[in-house]
Amino acid sequence: MGRGRAKAKQTKVARDLKYRTTETDFASLERELRGGHREDPVPDAYADLADDYNDGEDDQPARRFG
Repeated sequence: MGRGRAKAKQTKVARDLKYRTTETDFASLERELRGGHREDPVPDAYADLADDYNDGEDDQPARRFG
């Protein structure tokens, strides 16, 4: 019980999507699915930090716990 409104809303949304007349921007959709622009500077910044962090680890001997 209580599913009537939810089903009606789903039916309304489904009809809206089915009969919508606007064009789909597939290029924008592809960029969104790929995760943005390929020239994104953020991963390079993280790569530099990872290189700095990894360089510091090589100087210390491995510790054993236990």
